[in-house]
Amino acid sequence: MTGQPLPEPAPSPTATDAGIPSTQRAARPRWRETLGLLARNPAAAVSGALLLLIVLVAVFDEALAPTGPNEISVEDRLQPPSLEHPFGTDDLGRDIFSRVILGAAVSLRVGFLAVAVALVIGSLIGLLAGFYGRWVDDVLMRIMDMLFAFPAVLLAIAVLAVRGPGSGNTALAIGIVYIPVFARVTRASVLGVREEVYVRASRSVGASDLRLLTRHVLPNAAPPIIVQTSISLAFAVLAEAALSFLGLGTQPPNPSWGLMLAEGRGFIDIAWWLAFFPGMAIFLTVLCFNLLGDGLRDVLDPRQRTLMAGGAR
Repeated sequence: MTGQPLPEPAPSPTATDAGIPSTQRAARPRWRETLGLLARNPAAAVSGALLLLIVLVAVFDEALAPTGPNEISVEDRLQPPSLEHPFGTDDLGRDIFSRVILGAAVSLRVGFLAVAVALVIGSLIGLLAGFYGRWVDDVLMRIMDMLFAFPAVLLAIAVLAVRGPGSGNTALAIGIVYIPVFARVTRASVLGVREEVYVRASRSVGASDLRLLTRHVLPNAAPPIIVQTSISLAFAVLAEAALSFLGLGTQPPNPSWGLMLAEGRGFIDIAWWLAFFPGMAIFLTVLCFNLLGDGLRDVLDPRQRTLMAGGAR
């Protein structure tokens, strides 16, 4: 023994030094991870940005529109697109650009209300049918099958024939059409969740059905419902335009993209812009909702999510 102090042992390499993420690091919130993966999908990211822009235009429509939707100027009728009127004017001299902006609020409001009705009622029916099964499943799903047997547009027309035309009744009619779709999607998702180990464990310790449904089943069955919501919004906007085109939806003089298509078809040979710009608004909105739904489906699918997260590293 020389009395010299022993050298201090070298610090052991940490998990971070070895290239392995530290287990003590706070876990990233799931919603932030989802948004991060969604942002890496170019089509979904661009579609989401465009939809956000369309929604903002619909919210601030009156502030953004240069003129009122029904300001008539006979001397300016059927003017082609120009600096003064970017989308031209119609047969009454009304500014098409302003009417497209103001029509966004009408079309999106009907679409969101319709999907909200279908989402709440359809998801509740699918949740009860998938969780309880047996006669509850048989009764509820046979009713959904009867609604699903009707062609979508025909069923919506039948509802409007009873209720009368108008934006509110159009939203109700479209919502009734899509209730069976949400019921089926929710039921299929719940059937795959209700027998999971964590659900059976909670049931074994005496958890009530309400707690099982709200705390375990519904949150884990939500991803397909979210995807279906995005896709249904696209079809709801399209259905509102179709019903307004037939004269059963939004009534004049209120601006609506479908109604503007109907008003412009008589001038398609001499004033193409009357139908072109409302049609492009419908096309872009529906396309963005569909692309966003595809992106959400990839991100919320556990297997695809794992592949995307692994590729990001």
